[in-house]
Amino acid sequence: MSALSSDFSSTGSAHADTLGIGSLGQLKQELIKDYNEVNHRIFGIGVVRQKVDIAGDRILVIALHKRVPALGYLNVLNSNVSELADHYLIKGFKHEFKQLLVAKYGFEVLSIFKDYDAEAELSATVVVLKKDVRDYL
Repeated sequence: MSALSSDFSSTGSAHADTLGIGSLGQLKQELIKDYNEVNHRIFGIGVVRQKVDIAGDRILVIALHKRVPALGYLNVLNSNVSELADHYLIKGFKHEFKQLLVAKYGFEVLSIFKDYDAEAELSATVVVLKKDVRDYL
């Protein structure tokens, strides 16, 4: 996926206009804050580092996480239970993140895909929208 230029301006949307977002660069910065805030709300800690790329109707977030110590310990005791916990935490994250994207930006979210590699502490999140991201600005 190639990232779109962040100096594009379009006809705009009420949500983006209200937030003062006029470029993809500004949107990426807001999404970084939002992703970190949802992560902090669910896990009690933010992400270490993240990168947001936007291509057409897709938003890609690659994030380096600091694994919650209790989940790491749980993995040692019972990896099946740890994987189940990861599954439901990711499911909760996707739900919360989708609600935020719809409420804050007016995005029409078709789906959110997320996977987490506990060993590498990396996650990939792909948000698929109904329209090109630029159409929401």
